[in-house]
Amino acid sequence: MPILPGAEPLFRDGGSVGVLVCHGFTGSPQSVRPWAEHLAEQGLTVSLPLLPGHGTRWEDLAVTCWEDWYATVERALLTLMDRCTQVFVVGLSMGGTLALRLAARHRGVAGLVLVNPAMTFPRVQGALLPAAGLLLRSAPGIASDIAREGVEELGYERTPVRAARSLRQLFRVVRSELPRVVQPLLVLHSRTDHVVPPSDSEVVLSEVSSTDVTETVLEHSLHVATLDHDAERIFADSHSFIDRLTARKAASDGA
Repeated sequence: MPILPGAEPLFRDGGSVGVLVCHGFTGSPQSVRPWAEHLAEQGLTVSLPLLPGHGTRWEDLAVTCWEDWYATVERALLTLMDRCTQVFVVGLSMGGTLALRLAARHRGVAGLVLVNPAMTFPRVQGALLPAAGLLLRSAPGIASDIAREGVEELGYERTPVRAARSLRQLFRVVRSELPRVVQPLLVLHSRTDHVVPPSDSEVVLSEVSSTDVTETVLEHSLHVATLDHDAERIFADSHSFIDRLTARKAASDGA
């Protein structure tokens, strides 16, 4: 199937510092493209891949699984590591989940920026998934939880149940790996979020082993905060975070 206009992956060749940007479940690069473009404008090398099954039609997502999504971001990470001296990973929602697994498995990741990271499946919906898979192919979509008027996320109107079951498996795997995450961490989460509860960010903050941790509460945005009222703050804070750690490494290397 052709990629939907706006859902195309992005790569910008810049300096020696790289950033991998990860989009969320049933979404596309469109939801984080302004974030990626802002970082590229600061001279960073930026990679924003399109996850398998995304950016076309929901039926394509139904035949993929979390291992496919993770393999794509891992390949992108390794490509950046070959080109850059430092690589950071940033992500929205499930993109944050994937970023955490990359950090747990690759100590070379220099730092993480997570926006409304997803770590748990709603208890009721999660319990119903096995039965739902026997009765239904899809459920209502979760896209466009945005407070800003006139802004929409390019995401699926339906959520394939099979892919949702795989997403729940991803949450279980990554949560077990959180203690292995030691990198500097910036977590920005919305006070009100109709897709991922703010308590998911608390799970991350309480279970990682990182010592350099910053938490920011976004007061004016819903789930897709990268397209919402707090987007500019996310972009600026992300760049400041990366700039601080890059400067620290430069000072350490020069000592």
